[in-house]
Amino acid sequence: MQEYTQARKTELSERVQAVQEDLAEAAKKAGRAPSDVTLVAVSKLHPASDIAALADAGHLDFGENYVQEAAGKQEALQELDVRWHFIGGLQSNKAKFVAGNFELVHSVDSLKLAKKLAAKAAERGTVQDVLIQASLAGEEQKSGAEADELERLVAEASELDGLRVRGLMTMPPFFDEPERARPFFARLRELREGIGQRLGISLPHLSMGMTGDFVPAVEEGATLVRVGTRIFGARPPK
Repeated sequence: MQEYTQARKTELSERVQAVQEDLAEAAKKAGRAPSDVTLVAVSKLHPASDIAALADAGHLDFGENYVQEAAGKQEALQELDVRWHFIGGLQSNKAKFVAGNFELVHSVDSLKLAKKLAAKAAERGTVQDVLIQASLAGEEQKSGAEADELERLVAEASELDGLRVRGLMTMPPFFDEPERARPFFARLRELREGIGQRLGISLPHLSMGMTGDFVPAVEEGATLVRVGTRIFGARPPK
């Protein structure tokens, strides 16, 4: 792994601090404690040295989208006590590489994937924490359960040994104006509350909000926000 420079560490830590300040302000505006929201630094396509630099500065939550890339970084950084989040689309045939290797999988979008993760986690003697991904805008290019299918998927996934459903995730359409994403965040919160009550289960987490719209997401109840570009800069080509 290429070593990071002190200048890069300072740059990244200052960017994280700026995001944390905006996050804290949004949380306080909504009457929430800033500590109730976890900033996941989306490190996909950025070098392992950037993760090491931020970990050295005290930031420990990182989000990866691609299985092979994440595995390489995990191996390179195995001595660091960081928390890995898998946030990308996941094919069920790659679940075996993810189960037990991530603090949280944000993107479970089908019962088939849930079963694969559960089976592999149980085989490894662990329980994999997951979020169920919701599709609230009807965008064909984005994965996730439709609103009317979400409760059934949560219920069925919650019954699987080796899996623990911890909440919901969504990705609203991209808008130039962050406020236009707010209704999708509010809708996910309402769905989480209703499903939790009807099923009698705890769903503490809402993963929603990215670089351009995490402020309204926090104001609407996000407990996890996924911010990449504002921290690491523009992503290099894959």
